Amino acid sequence: MTNGNLFGMPPASLTTIKVPRPLRERVSGEASRRGLTAAALITDLLDDAERRERFAAVRLSYEQADDAYLEETAVWDTLSGDGLEP
Repeated sequence: MTNGNLFGMPPASLTTIKVPRPLRERVSGEASRRGLTAAALITDLLDDAERRERFAAVRLSYEQADDAYLEETAVWDTLSGDGLEP
């Protein structure tokens, strides 16, 4: 945080959230350990959680693939040993 700005935001765009003191201390301690602000840590954690959710959705889509998709990818897989270099 520099000159009252966090991530270049004017102070008027900042707000607080109410969390239990032990959670605040956990966030503060982990942010300090990583050399981040609490806001940066929360951003990183949310970004990571959202990324994991997207990959979980992709995995689920592959698990629920229909026969047409499986047949098409099987054909493409036969080309992987064609000896051509990328």
